[in-house]
Amino acid sequence: MKLQVHLVGALLALAIGTVHAAGGNSRLSDEPLPFLADDQLPKRTAPILEIGDAFLGQGNIRPGFTLPTGAVWQPRLWVYGSVRSAYQVYDRSEDTEHVEEFFNRIDLFGNLQLTGSERILVGIRPLNDEGKFTGWQFEPDGDTKLRDETNFRVTTLFFEGDFGEIFPRLDPRDSRDLDVGFSVGRQQISFQDGLLVNDTLDSVGVTRNNLRVMGWDWLVNLRVTGLFAWNEVHRDNILQDRSANLYGLFTAWDTVFGNHFASTFELDVAVVDGHDGGGGDLVVAGFGATQRIGLFNTTFRVLGSQDFGSDGRDNDASDDGVLVFTEISKTPFGTDNLLYTNFFWGIDNYSSAARDPLAGGPLGRTGISFAARGIGTFPAPLGNRTDEAVGLAIGYQMFFDNNRRQVIVELGGRHERRDRFDDAAAVSVVVQQAVGRRILLQLDGFAAIRGSDDSHGIRTEILYQL
Repeated sequence: MKLQVHLVGALLALAIGTVHAAGGNSRLSDEPLPFLADDQLPKRTAPILEIGDAFLGQGNIRPGFTLPTGAVWQPRLWVYGSVRSAYQVYDRSEDTEHVEEFFNRIDLFGNLQLTGSERILVGIRPLNDEGKFTGWQFEPDGDTKLRDETNFRVTTLFFEGDFGEIFPRLDPRDSRDLDVGFSVGRQQISFQDGLLVNDTLDSVGVTRNNLRVMGWDWLVNLRVTGLFAWNEVHRDNILQDRSANLYGLFTAWDTVFGNHFASTFELDVAVVDGHDGGGGDLVVAGFGATQRIGLFNTTFRVLGSQDFGSDGRDNDASDDGVLVFTEISKTPFGTDNLLYTNFFWGIDNYSSAARDPLAGGPLGRTGISFAARGIGTFPAPLGNRTDEAVGLAIGYQMFFDNNRRQVIVELGGRHERRDRFDDAAAVSVVVQQAVGRRILLQLDGFAAIRGSDDSHGIRTEILYQL
């Protein structure tokens, strides 16, 4: 444990020491830049497999073929993904055992691009089964154990497209309202920045964009999405409820008021029919507003959940509650860096409609002191559950070496309004360095204290982009 404390302290000292080097000028230059010829453009980093036209390639596009509907499809297959390996060491408190582990994760995707708006995407994660990963665990038992979670389960498989683009002969002049987007299959669904829904669901969604209302000049664009999910619904306790269905109606409003204020509003509602599975019926609604106020980027969100099927029984899958969440950030003058302050207030036990096992609780967006790492068992220093808690994260993100290196230093605090819990605070640091075109090295750690207990952790990760 002493070694971890020293390592976290050294990592923090390194991060703070780099602040003095974070100079520069964030102002855009008035001097025009010369036009770049083709041979002067940055070299393209290709995916591991390309069949047909190259991804972001140059030259003529192949002619493809015409469907009976009039649509012209130009198929090309791109295979890409990432490989992550992480060595992680942490102690939760003085009374718990030391944890040491090395785990791996592969995300592999095949993208069959048919047009600019139609595609089929398939993905697998062959080294992990939801929250269990392939690798070695050295502690706490003292004996090295190989964890084998290899599988070929399909984690992503969906088709998406636009009705008007698939059937252009129905509207040759493009004057009718046929531009309706849709997707069907196993796909990542996220609304309210993942606070309301953040899960991979077997679902079908229909979206109508670019809606306008005559006389409402302040409404620039309205997007309306309807969603139905029939499988792979993970409840707020990140356990799958195999009998649950999810219904959602999600809207986003791009607005302009006068000449000085613009905002994007989101009003969403999701209903989970839990049947007799791992949670009761649940209704979750959220309202959000994202805008720039003066020199500050701001987001304000209020979400609420109401459980209808638990009959008063304690239930981690669905419960009543409210979550208030704010994000405020600013780029300090003369830099490309980011100073942010994020705040949350959980009233009772707010429950998300659906949460992916790798996403953790809904507070991960608060900051690195609350975020799940998405590999292994390395904990969020301050947790990411909202139950009866209020908390804050203040952080500074710095960029160096033409944005190939970034450092984040963050202070976080959490107060839980239940007698059996103590207040908690943490300092967290992340250092990332790009190597070549495909490799990212990361070193991060934390030191946290909760009442009379403290916890420490440090981890290293290498990410290879396929």
